[in-house]
Amino acid sequence: MERVSYAEAVRRGLAEEMRRDPLVWALGEDLSRAHGSTSSTQYCGLIDEFGPKRVVDTPISESTIMGAAVGAALAGTRPVAELRNVDFGLCAIDELVNQAAKIRYMFGGQARVPLVTRQGLGLKRSLGSQHTQSNEVWFVHTPGLVVVAPATPGDGRGLLKASIRCDDPVVFLEHKELWATEGDVDFSDDGIVPLGRARTVTSGTDLTLVVWSRMAIVAEHAATQLSALGVSAEVIDLRTLWPWDREAVFRSVRKTGRLLVAQESVLVGGFANEVAAEVSERLHNTLVAPVRRLGAPRIPMPYSPPLEDECRIECRHVVEAALSLVQNDRSRKETT
Repeated sequence: MERVSYAEAVRRGLAEEMRRDPLVWALGEDLSRAHGSTSSTQYCGLIDEFGPKRVVDTPISESTIMGAAVGAALAGTRPVAELRNVDFGLCAIDELVNQAAKIRYMFGGQARVPLVTRQGLGLKRSLGSQHTQSNEVWFVHTPGLVVVAPATPGDGRGLLKASIRCDDPVVFLEHKELWATEGDVDFSDDGIVPLGRARTVTSGTDLTLVVWSRMAIVAEHAATQLSALGVSAEVIDLRTLWPWDREAVFRSVRKTGRLLVAQESVLVGGFANEVAAEVSERLHNTLVAPVRRLGAPRIPMPYSPPLEDECRIECRHVVEAALSLVQNDRSRKETT
């Protein structure tokens, strides 16, 4: 085991796949020189090993990056397209949503688009409304796309490797505030983390807490606080949003009878609603309390730190919602 940052884990995972398969290559802005402002440090040193034909610097044009990646994937290679932020990725939405996501279906499986687009997701302190979006549900809504949102360095490495080997286009979402976090990673094994399989972060019996990306870290801290208050929370990190591990969630909810889904993105229309709806429809006889959801208000993210804090879903919000869910149910039982 080595303790490394999230950024280093995914950098090494990409390098491993490039060594394994000569058809894997990366393209994006300034990949040949890491200036550290965003995710560019994840490519530090790769050009020295693989050269400028496999670590390709592009113009500042997300549509160009994605368009080139789609064409190269159709031609038989496996490009990793770096778009830096999910906010910038919106400039390439036509190439991704109207082309990459639909080609396999429209050609009856005769052509596939095995590309990965890496995009920085979510909040980072005081970056303002145009650089702090959590748009994962946009991609989940698009048939043909695989959507991945790992929370730990080990999962970042393992899921990136699995994404590169996938024959469908993958939107690989790396939370901006996770790049500097550290965790233990076993680099001695292949390290593949299967797509579509959730991770049980903590086991519990009173409440199921479903999360992904940075919220998995928040939820783990919340579970520790809840345990001290006598509430046993089972935290499920989805890791992959499409396909998502329904059985892992259903299995947990059957055990606990309660579900809280927490997301960093705007609650209205968010993926938490999809999880909540499916559990409510399929397990309504199992639930002992109504499903609860947490998410940001439907406003542009403020630049001001105090105002930004009002929009963030943090540990205290998760703890409060979980306690309310459990205590209200217990109060009803005592009353009856």
